[in-house]
This record gives sequence, C-alpha cells and structure tokens, in this order.
Amino acid sequence: MSDEGLFRSATMSLIQLYIPSETAHATISELGELGNVQFKDLNPDVTPFQRSFASDIRRVDEMDRRIRFLYAQMDKEKVPVRSLESALPFVNFGGLDARRGPQMMDELFQKLKEHEERLGQMNGSYETLQKRLQELEEAKHVLRETAVFFDQAEGRQEQVRGSIDDANAPLLDDVESRGFNSQRGDESGYGTFDLEFVAGTIERTRMATFERILWRVLRGNLYMNYAEIEEPFDDPTREEPVSKNVFIIFAHGAELLAKIRKISESMGGTLYPIDSNADRREESLREVLSRIEDLNNVLFSTSATRRTELVKVAESLSAWADVVRKEKLIYSTMNQFMYDSRRKTLVAEGWCPTNEIGQIQLALRRAAENAGTNAPPVLQELRTHKDPPTFQRTNKYTAALQNVGDSYGIAKYKEVNPGLFNFILLPFLFAVMFGDIFHAFLMTLAASSMCLFEKKLAKIDNDIFSMFFYGRYMMLLMGLFSMFTGLMYNDVASKSMHLFHSGWQWPRAEEGTVVEAIQLARTYPIGIDPGWHGADNALVFTNSLKMKMSVILGVCHMTLGVCLNLPNFIHFGKRWKIWAEFVPQMLFLQSLFGYLVFAIIYKWSTDWYETDASGNVFRNNPPNLLNMLIYMFLKPGDVDPKEQLYPGQATVQTFLLITAFVCVPWMLIATPYIEWREHQKIKGQGYRAIGTADGPGEDEDENGEEGSGANGHHGNGGAGGHSGSDEMEEEEHEFEMGEVIIHQVIHTIEFCLNCISNTASYLRLWALSLAHAQLSEVLWSMTISGAFGMTGVVGTLATVFAFALWFVLSIVILCCMEGLSSLLHSVRLVWVEFGSKFYQAGGYAFEPLKF
Repeated sequence: MSDEGLFRSATMSLIQLYIPSETAHATISELGELGNVQFKDLNPDVTPFQRSFASDIRRVDEMDRRIRFLYAQMDKEKVPVRSLESALPFVNFGGLDARRGPQMMDELFQKLKEHEERLGQMNGSYETLQKRLQELEEAKHVLRETAVFFDQAEGRQEQVRGSIDDANAPLLDDVESRGFNSQRGDESGYGTFDLEFVAGTIERTRMATFERILWRVLRGNLYMNYAEIEEPFDDPTREEPVSKNVFIIFAHGAELLAKIRKISESMGGTLYPIDSNADRREESLREVLSRIEDLNNVLFSTSATRRTELVKVAESLSAWADVVRKEKLIYSTMNQFMYDSRRKTLVAEGWCPTNEIGQIQLALRRAAENAGTNAPPVLQELRTHKDPPTFQRTNKYTAALQNVGDSYGIAKYKEVNPGLFNFILLPFLFAVMFGDIFHAFLMTLAASSMCLFEKKLAKIDNDIFSMFFYGRYMMLLMGLFSMFTGLMYNDVASKSMHLFHSGWQWPRAEEGTVVEAIQLARTYPIGIDPGWHGADNALVFTNSLKMKMSVILGVCHMTLGVCLNLPNFIHFGKRWKIWAEFVPQMLFLQSLFGYLVFAIIYKWSTDWYETDASGNVFRNNPPNLLNMLIYMFLKPGDVDPKEQLYPGQATVQTFLLITAFVCVPWMLIATPYIEWREHQKIKGQGYRAIGTADGPGEDEDENGEEGSGANGHHGNGGAGGHSGSDEMEEEEHEFEMGEVIIHQVIHTIEFCLNCISNTASYLRLWALSLAHAQLSEVLWSMTISGAFGMTGVVGTLATVFAFALWFVLSIVILCCMEGLSSLLHSVRLVWVEFGSKFYQAGGYAFEPLKF
C-alpha cells in the first residue's frame, strides 16, 4: 500500500530549516503558497510583545485596521467591492514584484494612510456640515413656529384686554395681553410689563419631563407653548431618526431666564436667539433658508467626491486585504522561529508530508532567487518519537465525507481512516431510511445541478446554501443510493411500479367485499412485489422485512468495525491484541447477534407450508425469533418443539451461550496480564529511556535538539511511527497495574453492553424508512388524491392547486426535513455504532501555513 492514501494518513516528517535572515520573508511566502508545512512554536515561553517581529506585526495590524475602516466606508455608502480575482489587475505597486515584501508593503502602507486621511477629512467635513445643516433646519422650524405663535397671540389680545385691570391676576393669565406689547414699546398703556422669552428645540420624548421640571422650579412663573416638528432628524449616534419639538417660554427676570437656559441644556435642548420684531424674524428666516440651500449644495458635492474616492479604492481593496492577510501570517509564523545570533539565521521546525519534501526544497531555492542571494535555506529531517499530525489528503469529491468523520475526532497518526468506509456506508445507510425513487430523484437532480454549475454557484454568499453546496457530491451519492433502495422497496411517492408481472392475483369481487389474494407460481424478479401495495397486511409485511433487514445490516456494519482493529494492531506492533481482544470480541458478537442474523436468513429461506395426506396445503407457524433469543438466555438448552427453528437447535444455542460467557473473562484478564508481563520483561533487562544519560545521547546534536539524520522515518511507518523505542519511552512512566485493570474492565463492559444497545440502535433504519413511507402516503391522500375525483373546470383548478401543494410539501417536508433527519441518524450510526468498535480518534489535524 502506498504511503499516502485514504486507508491511512500520509507519512509525515519532522523537518528543520536554517533560514538566512535576508531570505526569511521570501521563504515563508513561498512555503505559504505551497501550503504543506505546519511550523512548531519554538518560543513557547516568550510573550507576543517580546518576539522578534512584534513591531512588524503592529505595523501590519495598523494596515489591517485601515482596511477594515475602508470596508466599513464601503458598506456605509453601498459601494460594491471587486472580488479578489477581478481586483488583482488593478493592483499597482509601482512595478514592484509581489515577492519583494518590504518595498511593496511600504508603498501599500503609504497608500492606505493617504486614503484613510482623505476619507477621514471628507467624513469630518461632511459630518460638520451635516450638523450645521441640522442646526439651521431646527432654527428654521423655530422661526416659523414662533412667528405663528406671535401672530396667534396678536389676534387674541383684543379678546382678553378686559382682564388685565385685575391686579391679582397670575402671570400666565396676563402674558397673552401684556407680554407682546411690552416688547414692541406700545404706547397704549400695556407695555409697562417687562417680559422676555427663550425659544429652542428638544426631543419629543423629553418634552413632558422638561415641562414638569420647569413648572416646579419656576413655581408657575412662566408661560410655555410648543409645537411638533413633523420631519424627524438624523442622529449619527442612533440607528433611528429623532423627533423633536419647538418650544417658546416666557418669563420675567434675568434669574428665571438663566434657570430656563440651564434646564434646557441639561435636558439636551438647543436654544436659538429669536428676535421679537416680526420684520427681523422674516429677515432671519430668509437668511436661514439661503444658508440651508448653500449647505445642501456643498454636502452633495462632498458626498459625490467621497463616493468617487471610494469607487477608486474599491477596485483594489480586496487585493490589498489579501496582501495584508498574507503579510500578517508571514510575520506571525516568523515569530515562532528561534533566532541564532551566531549564524544570523532563523531556525524553524515543522511537520510536512514526506513525499513533498522535494517540492519544499524547490520552493526554498525559488525563495533564495527572489531574495537575490545564492545561499538558500538548509533543510534537514529530524528523528523523533512524538506523534506527527494526521493528514488525510482530500479533494472536492471526498472533502465533505471526510469531514464527517473528522467532526467526531481526528484519527491517530497512521490509524485506519473511517472516512474511507464512510464514502460508501454513510450514503447507503441514508438510502435505507430514505428509500423513495421520486424523492431521491429530486435530491439527485439538485445535487447534479450544483455539480454541473459549481463555478457559478460557488459565488453565492449564503451560509445555508454554502453548507449544501459544500456537500454536493455527498448529496449526489445519497440520491443515487436512495434511488436504488427505492427500487428495492418499490416506492415512488407512496405508489408502486409494475415493472414486471406480480406474483399475486386478486380475484374479482363485488364492491366492498374483502378478498384474499392468490399466490401464483412466479416470483417478482427484483424488489418488493407491487401486489402488496394496498393489501390490509402490507404494513405488517414491510415492517417485518425492514426490521430484520436493519438487524442484518447493523450486525454486518459492527462486524466490519471490529475487523478494522486487525490492521491497527498489526501496524502499531501489538499483534498480541489479536488473540487478547479481537478474537474474544468477534466470538462474543457472532455468538449472540451473528447467530440472530443466521436465524433470520434461515427463517427466510425455509418453506413453512406443508401438504398433508389429502393434498391440502396448510401453513406451519414459524418460530418467533425475539422469543428464541430471550429464552436462549432464560432457558439455555431448552427449546419448545413448536418453536424449534432447526434440528439440534438447543445444543447449538448452549454452545454459543457458553462461548459468549467465556469471552467476557477472556477480555478482562488477557490484556492486563500481557501488559504486566511486558513491563516485567523490560524492567528485568534494565532498559532506560533515550536521553536520560548525563550527557547528550547519540540522538541529540550539539544544540540539545533532537538528532537529525538523512532519513526522518523509522520503525513501521515514518516519523513518529510506533517502534521498540516508542515502547521504551512509554515505559518511562511507572506502570500502574490497578489503572490497567480498571481501564480494561470499563472497556469490556462497554463493549458487551454496546453490542446489545448498538444492535437495537440500528432499528432506526427501519423506523425512519417506515416514517418516510407513511408520511409520503399521508401527504398523497390529503392533497392530490382528493382532487382526482373532481371534473370540469373546478376539477382542473383543484387538481392543479393540489398538485402544486403536494409538490411543494414533498420538497419541504419529505426531501428537506426528512432528508436532514435521515442524514443525522446515519451520521450517528457511522460515528457511534461503527466508529466506537475500532476508532480511537486521539490524533490532531495537520494545519499547515496556507495562503
């Protein structure tokens, strides 16, 4: 088998790089483009602020902040940003090659700074002008509303003039008759009352509170009037516009007016100077309207200039963001390296696939050429006993199904990859629950469309659609498999197909008469006979068939999981576990549930009809398999002759039951004993772990690093492969027999109980298949079935409407909801029932530096 495939993860090597300082940036850039090296942090105890390239990262962070600022401006002004592919031709860094990092980044830094400053100045000017425009708009409303108030007061003076002779009248009763004449110096005798006013605007929600505070503070010595402004004002600090009111307050005395002004300012009000003379108010209003028109023109010009600037920036912004993102990754990676001041080089370590070391060396040479030096970085492989990361190479066809297994846990290095089997088993288990030709055809059609037009559909930015698009090839397999199982079930949207001649014949009978079907000599070639469709006992038949089929598939699936322990034991050098764990597990599983599968198949293959001496055909009652399995434990060796499945059944069941009971202590005792014996053997030979001597061992170099060599892999399968040295390293820790026994007891109990619970869990295949078929039948009968009996125009319209309703509900309920439910249940089966039999999932993913 090749070193890299779907059965096991790729062989990994730990490499060490000596990178000259002048080529460090170009080297990381090339390796990032290649995307096959996962670097280790050689400075774990150094804080981020104390690392070598902290200042460069701060500079890149500043550039990233400016790019985010530009993106925010684009969103605010609804300016579309070019995609990265189309934006690359617009990027111009003065003719500099993109690989010449420092010069390119200096120019980009300056460009971003200039754009930010220009936009900042325009935004500041725009906000200042907009604020001034809002003030003028408020002043306009204040002038208009106060003019209306004064005009109304003038009209009421003649009506209330008789009340001013009362010396005891309060202030609010005299304002309308005295206050305004005093401002104009009227000689009629009413201008002797010194009264002034304050006018302004305030938020409408604060108006009631404002009025109560003034009334209590001034003790009623005021006259107040207000009017609502219909058009709300935009507030940059709030999401929704703010509604305001215009108010005018009359009072006498400087102290009262000062209190009114302070209360207004504290409540967020804005005061405007208003002249009491009507001619001056008209002149002020004309001046305000003129200034508003000028400001609107300036604001339009400023907005157009800013949008032009943003459109220019939008042509290259995505490319600039990509450059900054790569630059930040480069410097963050370089901060993980160790600096050798004596050699003026950076020392880096990382994991990479062994078969890609040649590509990495070519990338290092290209980096030296781009940096203008003849000294390329030096690469060497290191020996190590640490577990490498797990790397499963995928493509667009296998990525989704591989990620299903990785979501449960990452495989240990060189462990059997369950994703290889999930490529077929997961869509098949889904199809067992989703078996319907019509619904599967719709799913296949949708998945095929996404596969054929994937380049166009990949540009759609929608989270829900992206999930379906990512798993389009998995959906395609599920749809194809479901069409096959739908053919086996002979189910097309709750109807059956008569592809061949049925094996049953229904005699003619009067309407309403229950008849019994006649079995013919022929057998339906493939799938369920359509004669069962519509029969009274159709549900009983299909339930029995699908339930037993689920048990058979489940036991076969679990058996495959147990068998996959064999290649793991052989690869990791633990062949003793074959007879200590694999053999008793297989015997236990097959003695109980493998025997149940045998009984199901035997019962299916037996003809339970007999002919007596008179030639009459009668049916023997076949034994109940569930009762057989129960009494196998309750009454071992005792089988009721009426419930006997085959001759010698009692002896076989007794032998299988004894075998299952023997396997339990076998699993409990064998593994702890062998591990204890291996520990005693190693302890008696006096082995010690590598590197425990006083001086550096043969596998350590002069710097105390792990020894290097031409070959980075050893033992069974590469760097980190399990070998004799690995076993000695594990024995460095004290052997605790009690922990081993407790672990084995838990493992044994878990396996025995899981054999029972997991077998029952596979009945979900039957339950979901039954639910899908019944929902499909109910949907048909409640929608389109009732419209077929109608005639005429009404019947035509009813049929069209019922068909549309049936089709839409079939997609929403049966394809989407039922499909997702079946997918979740099939994922659970491959995660728990299948994976728990062999999958340790104790590894960590390979995450290389990748642009």
